[in-house]
Amino acid sequence: MARRGHVYRVVDSREGFAGPVFSVVSDDVVMPGGGAARRDYTRHRPAVAVVALDDVGRVVLVQQYRHPLRRRLWEIPAGIMDVDGEPPVVAAARELAEETDLVAARWDLLVDVHTSPGQSDELIRVFLARELSPVPEAQRHVREQEEAELQVHRIDLDEAVAMVVRGDLTSASNALGILAAAHARDCGWRTLRPTTTPLPGPATR
Repeated sequence: MARRGHVYRVVDSREGFAGPVFSVVSDDVVMPGGGAARRDYTRHRPAVAVVALDDVGRVVLVQQYRHPLRRRLWEIPAGIMDVDGEPPVVAAARELAEETDLVAARWDLLVDVHTSPGQSDELIRVFLARELSPVPEAQRHVREQEEAELQVHRIDLDEAVAMVVRGDLTSASNALGILAAAHARDCGWRTLRPTTTPLPGPATR
């Protein structure tokens, strides 16, 4: 439960950079006891990610080059919500098809992730996709740039959990999505939420 206290009021805001995915903002924020402090952060488009489980309990992973880290990472399929008004689950289905050539007949909500709340407002909604089938070859997405080298692999869900614990899967949405999927399975899927669950709003002060 949120505790009522000081209201962190923004008295000035400046945008230092604006790009297609994120912008960099500097806010002057009133602090407890008076006075304002500068807080720099990124405003980021929301994103979606998918823990896709096949009928024998394997997770679908993709390997993709991530330039900020200068290396290839194994990840669950994911992407930016860049179509205005598109429901998150529709964006997730599109990303799954584009990155893995798969569609899913069953969708549930696993978890919402603020990836780095100290420096960004980025939110990733992670879905569970099941009852998988291939996209017809003639309808498959043509991958470009980093995605042209995507590799797709399936591993047992318990092994994916072990990869998180070993540090082999390090992105926040990967780790939390895979751990949430394993927890949901162990609870008989009772922890799953509807895909229409509202996105988290601003925190209560």
